[in-house]
Amino acid sequence: MKEITAVIGWVVGIQGALGLAGRLSGNDPWGLLQKWWDIPTAGYAALLVLGFVLAVYGEKGKKAARH
Repeated sequence: MKEITAVIGWVVGIQGALGLAGRLSGNDPWGLLQKWWDIPTAGYAALLVLGFVLAVYGEKGKKAARH
């Protein structure tokens, strides 16, 4: 389960980073989410943080399971 959480976290974090980078560069957001939804800049920042938290949680869980 931790492996799935880590993968989801990485995907969500990358999509948040792409959307935020696109918005901050003055262009349209980058990534896949902008094709389906109109997410505000703060939403992309929240996705970036949420993805980072999920990825760290999942990676720590995988590391603990190995030991």
